[in-house]
Amino acid sequence: MNYRVVDKEKYYRKGVYRHFTEDCKCSVSMTARIDVTDLAAFSKRTGTKFYLNFLYILCRALNSREDYRMGYLWKSDELIVWDSINPIQYVFSPDTETCTPVYTEFCDNYAEFYKNALADIEKAKLSGGYGLDAENHPNWFDASYIPWLSYDSMNIELPDGYLYFAPIVNWGKYREENGRLMMPVTVRLNHAVADGFLTANVFRLLEREAGLLCR
Repeated sequence: MNYRVVDKEKYYRKGVYRHFTEDCKCSVSMTARIDVTDLAAFSKRTGTKFYLNFLYILCRALNSREDYRMGYLWKSDELIVWDSINPIQYVFSPDTETCTPVYTEFCDNYAEFYKNALADIEKAKLSGGYGLDAENHPNWFDASYIPWLSYDSMNIELPDGYLYFAPIVNWGKYREENGRLMMPVTVRLNHAVADGFLTANVFRLLEREAGLLCR
């Protein structure tokens, strides 16, 4: 859980940060479809789970730039950037129709990340229950798969005045469109640390990382 404190006076988004933490506290939420044709083919060819492969490229994308690793320490009113951020994924129980949080530390090595994420899911299945432990996982972001629907839009809202900088990412079921497999992805970021460009950039990074994994 290493981080460095950002000097707000030297922060390249200084004016934007002040405005959206003092005058107009809000977030940016964007939904777009990305092409996952090659990622689906890679998953089938290698006998791996598409869901975990996408989770891996999502972690790579968000860790590739400091803007997506920002944090806020409310006790000291400090803006920080984490060395890395990790995903909180969720495993669904058909019996209870509830989700159990799964904590998996990000690792740049694909094989190691995949193995650990798979083991974490099996462990979570045995424990059951919600068991969200945000206090001990401050540098974690929500990564939630919605496999039942290929949706067109989604909105995540947080209480006014609550400075929460971690990304929130959701994705749904992919579907064929003009011979390609297109998947809806929703990215929510706090407007104080991200604007439309940075939010839209996540989708570009996801397609780039998918290409790198599948090559």
